[in-house]
Amino acid sequence: MATNSVSLHSLEYKDVRTYGVAALFIVGNIALPQLCHLLPAGGPTLLPIYFFTLVAAYKYGWKVGLLTAVASPLVNAALFAMPAPAVLPAILTKSLLLAAAAGFTARRFRSVSLPLLLGVVLFYQTIGSAAEWALTGSLAAALQDFRIGIPGMLLQIFGGYLFIKYLK
Repeated sequence: MATNSVSLHSLEYKDVRTYGVAALFIVGNIALPQLCHLLPAGGPTLLPIYFFTLVAAYKYGWKVGLLTAVASPLVNAALFAMPAPAVLPAILTKSLLLAAAAGFTARRFRSVSLPLLLGVVLFYQTIGSAAEWALTGSLAAALQDFRIGIPGMLLQIFGGYLFIKYLK
């Protein structure tokens, strides 16, 4: 599949736009999980807390991605008690890995493609699952995203591609 060029940005912490853009993605990462949790097992199946972190880090750089990755789960937990405190460390770990991988990939390749996004998602899920196993001691919990979260990973890859490519 051909790699497609797209307008990618690298916002700095000293730039006020960084915080405005991050705030928009954080709101997205608050609203999308609420919608997905209306479906039975919508959260664990669709993995919505990661979607806008991927888009933020890929499109606007790792700094916006990092702000989104940290704030989204913490704000969701504070407002809605989801994610539950027991899984918050694993979700934060995966979110940080996702922001780093997406930001690195966008900066390195300066383009977006489905194979690149597949690599980002597989990286953060694989390393994140190993970290979750270390944190929880439960291989079953660590592999949950691979057991039931495939639709969410596909949403990140294909939906993320569309958002990154066509977000102005």
